[in-house]
Amino acid sequence: MENSRDIELQPPLPTDASGDATSGDIGLTHIILSSVDLHPSCTKPAEIHESAAERQNRGNAVALPPVDGGVQAWTFLGLAFVLESLTWGLIFSYGIFQDYYTHHPPFNKSSETAIAAVGTVSLALQYMGLVFIITILERWPYIRKGVMWAALALCCGSLIIASFATKVAHLIITQGILFGLGGAALYAAVLTLFSEWFVRRRSLAGSIMFGGSGLGGAIFPILLNALLERMSWRWTLRIWAFGIAVPGCIAVWFAKGRMPIVRNQPSQAKPISLSFFRAPLFITISTTLFIQAIGYFPVSLYMPSYATALGLPIIDGTLSLTVFNLASTTGQLIFGHLCDRTPYIRVMVISAVGSALSAYLIWGFAHSLSLVFLFVVIFGGLGGGFYAIGPAASTDIAGTEHSNSVIYGALCIIKGVAVVLGPIIATRLHNPHAPIIPGNTKDFGGYGFTTVTLFVGGMMIAASLGSILSMGVKRWNL
Repeated sequence: MENSRDIELQPPLPTDASGDATSGDIGLTHIILSSVDLHPSCTKPAEIHESAAERQNRGNAVALPPVDGGVQAWTFLGLAFVLESLTWGLIFSYGIFQDYYTHHPPFNKSSETAIAAVGTVSLALQYMGLVFIITILERWPYIRKGVMWAALALCCGSLIIASFATKVAHLIITQGILFGLGGAALYAAVLTLFSEWFVRRRSLAGSIMFGGSGLGGAIFPILLNALLERMSWRWTLRIWAFGIAVPGCIAVWFAKGRMPIVRNQPSQAKPISLSFFRAPLFITISTTLFIQAIGYFPVSLYMPSYATALGLPIIDGTLSLTVFNLASTTGQLIFGHLCDRTPYIRVMVISAVGSALSAYLIWGFAHSLSLVFLFVVIFGGLGGGFYAIGPAASTDIAGTEHSNSVIYGALCIIKGVAVVLGPIIATRLHNPHAPIIPGNTKDFGGYGFTTVTLFVGGMMIAASLGSILSMGVKRWNL
């Protein structure tokens, strides 16, 4: 009688004479037993020459959970979704804090640029710190869990310390720098785990995980606005720190990798190659990503302020940011699904062209709440969906020579620089002293945002051209 099976096994650590596992530079080599013949005749000594060490290694081999599916993979994805929403969701909701800090003491006498810097610095550090932390975690993966706990503590502690701030500089250090560093470390650990669980369905799974930031950015503004209206900003930060700590501790406790941890000796660890920086495809995609991010992020930052400039109630500005982030989540899910089935560069073109058209044709004439909502739905969905290309692009650029996690982190650094520059440029272009009502509701722009609108649309046109150029580079295999 013959049986066949496909089992993916992970060999255990070699043992010394005492039976204890030894440490060393041991690779995570996969053993795939495909269609193994289990007929008794195959076990005759004359036909199988197996050493005692091989028999011990085979007998102690550990079965790995399935990749791209199964209870454990989807459980991890759910936990990653929670951690994503807790870290990125708050940063994407900073527009609520910015509007509050601008109009209430003790920060209302500070410059708009300084107040905006709190959210900008936090967002930039969370992007830019990824590649460095990922490099460390891939070199010493056994410290990953400790880093996650320390990062979560830093996120919560930074908000508590920020609640005692008396100057904007204090907020930049705490709510900006410290929270950004904690979020970057926590997110980097999640990314290294994510790459173990999903391969073929990485774009879709990545979009689901990244959707946590959009969902958090959709729900958190409403909750933050309610807290700020009912109690001081100081207690809002303290309550939010507790709100991050509870679900965050649960998620970190249960989050785990698919592969067994092996304590590689740092001196023998495989060096990470950065030669991909010279690859034409990386250059064109990263440049396009940079341009797109410069135009995209000022919109989420200024939506509450734009609604206020229209003379709308504060709650309408909050809802506009909520709808924007929710549309971004939906766009990432849809575009992530498309990236698994169509060329991701085609998704880039659709996103960039649609974003440019919505900026010029809708935001430029958005003189009512209904048009504001229409704009944030279309621009948020198309512009936010652009970032669903990250996993697919990283894997494509990496090939078999590089780490896709490192490449993704490098793209995040580039995006982080754009996150800093975009709002700074928009702040310079924004004229808060412009007339509240434009001369004619059919006119383009107004409310101090005319040049900002032109800038955003122009960046999206440039991103469209960059996407087309990337398509040519990939097609011609440059």
